[in-house]
Amino acid sequence: MTRHTFQDPLGVATRRAALRGLIALGASPLAAAQNTDELLDFSPRARPPAGYAPAYAAMVRAAEDEGRLVIYSTTDASVAQPLLRDFQALYPRIAVEYEDLTSTELHHRFVAETQLGRDTADVLWSSAMDLQVSLVEQDYALTYASPEGAGLPDWARLRDQAWATTFEPIVMAYNKKLVPRPPRTHADLATLLDRTPALKGKVITYDVEKSGLGFLLAAQDARATPAFWDVARALGRADVHFAATTSTMLGRVASGREAIAYNVLGAYALAQARRNPEIGVVFPSDHTLVLSRLQLIARRAARPNAARLWLDYTLSQRGQALIGRQGIYAVRADVEGEATAAQLSRQLGATLRPIQPGADLTQDLRPDAYRDFIRRWRNALGQPLRGA
Repeated sequence: MTRHTFQDPLGVATRRAALRGLIALGASPLAAAQNTDELLDFSPRARPPAGYAPAYAAMVRAAEDEGRLVIYSTTDASVAQPLLRDFQALYPRIAVEYEDLTSTELHHRFVAETQLGRDTADVLWSSAMDLQVSLVEQDYALTYASPEGAGLPDWARLRDQAWATTFEPIVMAYNKKLVPRPPRTHADLATLLDRTPALKGKVITYDVEKSGLGFLLAAQDARATPAFWDVARALGRADVHFAATTSTMLGRVASGREAIAYNVLGAYALAQARRNPEIGVVFPSDHTLVLSRLQLIARRAARPNAARLWLDYTLSQRGQALIGRQGIYAVRADVEGEATAAQLSRQLGATLRPIQPGADLTQDLRPDAYRDFIRRWRNALGQPLRGA
């Protein structure tokens, strides 16, 4: 877990200039210092975005009076930082606390804090789409008709309670020195692992029992192709390693400790490959899963107006353009660039298999379905059930 607080107060030079001005008017240095602290701690009131209804100004004022926003997110803080800084530039009176968590930690922490009546996140932004939808189904999400809703594809809005903010491919990453001929399909991966003894102990993927995102991707792959279970068995025979995050897996591939990372976030893998030419990225040609980071506002949010401003910002053309520049694939059709849903669709065509947000997504989370999947997964790996 990493907590980051973003707030841009007025600069020291501006504060000193104001202090000198008060002293020139006859105020004592001590009183002037106190007055400037009181005055300059408050930035100018923000204005509603261009084109919004005049009534939006009241929500902006209410959000500024709340003065704070708490976000729990699975998006790496380094990726989210430009968005947070831009939001702060628009609304300088709102301090943002951003907590970078794993998908499982985010979900269970929020539920526990809510049930205990503790202060918790106002906004949840997670790649574990099934867990996010389950929160909607369990009445944890606030209903809000965002003025930016019309700019989204119809599928990206779930009952005005959860919104898709990205459109990201799931890929395989590999070390080019260790894997000169990478697999192109899921079946290819199973074959490569079985026929290449040198890869034994050199492959890594999500721990599906500890990572909510990892479970979602495995369950969706199993629905997409029967080859998934061949991959699972091959992973077991290859003494697969497990991790909780894509960043960890990519770091191990980059260092050569692992040769292949299976089911990693494409945006992060491509960014790593741009920095390190030894990293290769495969979009599986039989099917490439596509997930969306779903965002929702907590129904009992302590700062609901600030949460609405953040949601609208991330769904706006301005926010989405910045999401695209950060490489996590903007979902809006009116945003141009390489990291957009439109460009990814043109690039991969019919091989894309988007994960659709909806109630059906939670079927695999039912206790009996989840237990059956984990049992089959562990059996395919040739490993006993944990705790058995």
